[in-house]
Amino acid sequence: MQLIIVGCEYAGTTTVANAIDDWMAEKMGVRFPLIHDHWKIPHTSGHPDDTTSEEQTWLLEASPKIKEMHQRHSLYYHVQPSSFDADDHLMIGAQIEDAVYGPMYFGYGERGSSHDRELVMHQVERTILRFTTDTVLVHVTAPKAVIEARMDSDPHENQVIKRQDIDAVSVRFAELVDLSLLRTKITIDNSGDISDTIAEFERKIEPHLTDTDRSRMLLRQTLKQQ
Repeated sequence: MQLIIVGCEYAGTTTVANAIDDWMAEKMGVRFPLIHDHWKIPHTSGHPDDTTSEEQTWLLEASPKIKEMHQRHSLYYHVQPSSFDADDHLMIGAQIEDAVYGPMYFGYGERGSSHDRELVMHQVERTILRFTTDTVLVHVTAPKAVIEARMDSDPHENQVIKRQDIDAVSVRFAELVDLSLLRTKITIDNSGDISDTIAEFERKIEPHLTDTDRSRMLLRQTLKQQ
């Protein structure tokens, strides 16, 4: 299973990714080798992010040029053939997250500028499509009130979005998902219990499962019945 999971900060992309990983372990008997969740400046290293507070401060204080280059090089590094030759691959945010947050918060990638993030997004996606057409783009959504409540109850260190921008950020994610060159896209609501989110994911991913996915699910069911 090859997924790119995107959505507004606090919509719960990381929570959903980990729940899908658990679902895959239950249904197929395997997990994702890595969950690439490191495209929100300044959380840009590790699986998940392991940058120190001092390193985060350094990156936040870097120039837009350095931030842009850092993110672009990371994106290009993560679309190598070896990643997409594997049966399973999972990225959170990636080219779409960068295309939302770079122009809105970090001073790079505006439309028509050098390294326009809509163009970089499409460059990354064209590279992915050279290797596979099995990647599914999963757009995770949640209403503004839910995002605000999560901001208050479990704030992120150096969060990216601002409370007054929740609607604009959510709209921009939806726009870029629509613009994405990736052919298979699903949207799931993560405003309630995670079990409901995964049930919706299971329904919507079913038509897009690969032959390998289906074979593993059948084998898993057979082993459970023995």
